Order: sequence, then structure tokens, then C-alpha cells
Amino acid sequence: MYSWMKNVRQVEPYVPGEQPKCTDLIKLNTNECPYPPAPGVEKKLKEFKVDCLRLYPDPEASVLTSAIADYYQVKQEEVFVGVGSDDVLGTAFLTFFNSEKPILFPNITYSFYPVWASLYGIPYETPKLKEDFTIRKEDYFKENGGIVIANPNAPTGLEAPLSVIEEIVAKNPDVVVIVDEAYVDFGASSAYPLVEKYDNLLVVQTFSKSRAMAGMRIGFAIGNSKLIACMNAVKFSYNSYTMNQTTLALGVEAIKDDTYFKETLSKIMATRERSKKELKELGFSFPDSRTNFIFASHKKVKAKKIFEYLKSKNIFVRYFNQPLIDNYLRITIGTEEEMDRLFANLHAFLDE
Repeated sequence: MYSWMKNVRQVEPYVPGEQPKCTDLIKLNTNECPYPPAPGVEKKLKEFKVDCLRLYPDPEASVLTSAIADYYQVKQEEVFVGVGSDDVLGTAFLTFFNSEKPILFPNITYSFYPVWASLYGIPYETPKLKEDFTIRKEDYFKENGGIVIANPNAPTGLEAPLSVIEEIVAKNPDVVVIVDEAYVDFGASSAYPLVEKYDNLLVVQTFSKSRAMAGMRIGFAIGNSKLIACMNAVKFSYNSYTMNQTTLALGVEAIKDDTYFKETLSKIMATRERSKKELKELGFSFPDSRTNFIFASHKKVKAKKIFEYLKSKNIFVRYFNQPLIDNYLRITIGTEEEMDRLFANLHAFLDE
């Protein structure tokens, strides 16, 4: 063992979905949008003046925070932006979870939460979801150092009613409650209107899923201006220039075109509902997804076996080799054509 290893911070890292390098594939494993960003994004990119890249970007990302504030009808000082929602969430963990009391998040949820907690030395507990994968709100009424709830949840796709979220926030006025809404645009209800009522609520969203900007890495939070100021103080303490010039400019274009945004959502949700019917006919069961993916388990065939077969056909879905969910596949909603190819291969395999 190297002598310097005793001073190294060692954590078990988050493992993202596979990014295959092969061609002629169908990629349904990382919940990306199957359609391109708003047309204004491409237009802006072609017009972009590269000379500005010699200059530092605005550390306050004002052009983007202003556009987000206008869209959601909140104050600009109530908006924080970062390099994807992971950056926003990581900054929030570092900023708000400094108690000796454990933070709380479900035992089945986004697997980055325990990674951040371990990285920052934050104690945590994971209340168990009920058998139907829903949360038990009473589990979050006990003493704690903070709460994180993905709503809709990942990987299950289930939405907790907004009334439940509000009750959890109201019962915990002395800690920050983070609601991670990466998938909220696909038919769920956002908690951000509650920010005016609760100063301990932070709502986090992303441009990666519904706005087709995963490659640009844009995430944001809406919260009380004092919460946002605290996050900015932490951000400016280790990297003031997290958002580059190109990302800021293209992010504004992505949020301006609301018509295109809603058309894209409508197409994805229509394909999702059709996919639910197809999967049921094939013998799958799943929670009622309010996201751009379906968390499905087959009544006869093991998930790993289906996963491996689909991968051999260059169709990538997400398999979690973890207790309680190791017989489920998370299937991202693709285009109609991509889903047709998925179902054709599932029919061929299951018919055998």
C-alpha cells in the first residue's frame, strides 16, 4: 500500500448508465430525450461568436437565471444554476447538511444520494418504501438533519401527491427539504409554487430530460432567496465559473420555446402510455410511471436475462443488480420507431 493512501478520501462512486460506443443501437438506459432540443438552440449555436470564449463567463449566470425566473414566475434571486442537477444537488448537500443528525431519503431512490452523503461525511438513514414503492410520510416526521425526496421517484417512476410533499416540508421547519424533480415535466406536479410558503424548501430540476439538453449539463434550483444565497456562497468558495458561455446562451434558447417544449413532452407521454399497454400484453408489470421511463418486471422471465438478450441486439435498457429491484428493468421512452424495435425483439425473445 502506498504511504500517501492513508490521507486519501475514499468513497464508492456513483455508477452512471452505460454509454455504449457501438453504432446502430437503441439507447433506452439513461433517460435521455429522444428528440432534439428546441430549434432556437441550433440557431444560436450557429450564430455563436467564439471570440467571447477568451473571456470568463458571468459567474452569476445572470442571463440564464433571469430566463428561468421569468419562465417559472419567481424572483431571480430565488434561482440557482449548476452543471446539471447533479452539480446543483451536490452543492445543496454540501451547503445544507452539516448537522450530526442523519439526513433522510428512501431506500430505493436515486443512487447518487448516498454517494454525496459519504463524500461529505453526512450521516444518513434510508426509510423503506412500502411494498408498492410509495413513501410512508410518517417516516419523515422524526428528528433529522435534512430530507431529500425524488418526486417522481427514480428508478420507480412513481409520484408522491403534492399534499404529501407539503406535509413533509411543513413538519420539518428546522431543516432543508430538497425535492428532486428531474422527471416532473412528464405529467407530475411540481412543488416549486410552495417555495413562497416554506422557506426551508428547495426544488431542483434539470434541462437534461424534458428539454433535451443532457449534453450541455444544465440544472437549477428554486428556493427562498436566503437558501440560494447560501448555495452561491458555497459555490463561489470553490469554483465561481461553473457555467460556460455556450451553455448559458443555449440554455436560454432551450427555455424560451415553450410551444416546442410542450409538443415534445406530449409526444413522449403518448409513447409512454402506448408502451405501458404493449408491456402489459407481453407479461410485464410496473408502477404507474409519471416519468419518461417505465420500471418493469416480467412475471416469468428474470430481468437480467431480458437485459442481456436486448443488449445482444444493441438495445440498451437499465438493469440494477441491487437488492429489492434486481428483477426490474428501467426502460427509457424512445421514439415510436425505437419502441417498435424494442417490442419486436421482446416478442421474439419471450415467444421462445
